[in-house]
Amino acid sequence: MLSKACYIFVQIPLPAMTKLLFIPLLFCALSVYAQTDSTFIGINICGPEFGEKNFPGVLNTDYKYPDDYEIEYFSRKGFPIISLPVKWERIQHQFYGEPDANEINELKRFITNCKVYNEKVIITLQNFGRYKSNQKELVLGKDFSADCLADVWKKIAAALSGMDNIYGFDIMNEPFGIKEKTWFDACQQTINAIRSTDTVTHIIIDGLSYSYAADWVYFNDKLKLLKDASNKIIFDAHCYFDEDHSGHYEKRFNRYPDLQIGVKKVKPFVNWLEQNHLKGMVGEFGIPANEKKWFEIMDNFLQYLQQHHIPSKYWAAGEWWNEYHLSLQPENGVDKPQMAILEKYIRPQ
Repeated sequence: MLSKACYIFVQIPLPAMTKLLFIPLLFCALSVYAQTDSTFIGINICGPEFGEKNFPGVLNTDYKYPDDYEIEYFSRKGFPIISLPVKWERIQHQFYGEPDANEINELKRFITNCKVYNEKVIITLQNFGRYKSNQKELVLGKDFSADCLADVWKKIAAALSGMDNIYGFDIMNEPFGIKEKTWFDACQQTINAIRSTDTVTHIIIDGLSYSYAADWVYFNDKLKLLKDASNKIIFDAHCYFDEDHSGHYEKRFNRYPDLQIGVKKVKPFVNWLEQNHLKGMVGEFGIPANEKKWFEIMDNFLQYLQQHHIPSKYWAAGEWWNEYHLSLQPENGVDKPQMAILEKYIRPQ
């Protein structure tokens, strides 16, 4: 993404003696554009998916959307994309129903505010292949069909049509406990439904088994057969570095971690992308702020992703995380320690 300052500068006619300055400036601008388009590091800002015990819940009591200061902070730090997790039950109160007008307006307000700060947005359905109705958890393929998922995404895409800073629709975060064919069919139907109203936005596909990068090929190899007329599918794997991939980083399980464990965990996914000539990202990764041993692991991990031109998104930020040990949310204007590693790759030297 070229900044406005760079764009204006390169349009000004240059005197003959200063024309040589144009080449390095243009190279710098193109480098920024290339990083944003291929190897960006984004941030997941949480809030709209909170309050799962209360659906639809009360805005700013049970759940909240990010404030302007959060958008401004992460834009200033160099994150070009903000991923927003939302709950299906709040957007659509019953299967095949019309989207909730207030929730759509909140989405539009957030997306519009992001555009002010030159931020692109990913909308993520944070439902794990489930839908809660009357306090009962319904499971895709068992309690409801793929048509339901396709329907809500067709309506979301139509409602947000024309908002040109939407980078992608992540159709379902970390599905699990679903049959392989069920998930494949749900993905294909949803792709087709979105494309009936939106032909330009990336469609982001998570994998089964919580989208775990190390197990990707075993659970998700057939996803390579998905078809998109716009050829804008992005496959999304997640990678936490602790032993059980939970992101809890319990000390009793992780006393002496391998400093290359992040690379080893993500490598099967990266190899799969390269072998099949597919586009992908690591949509979630994160480390605790208070254990320095994970910092070198994340550094090695991000270096590997950069070498292979794989974008990623840190998990997570959000005003209501409080004591969450992976949180990147600044406290009293002070950066979290993890930011020092991330900035090496957000703002490459």
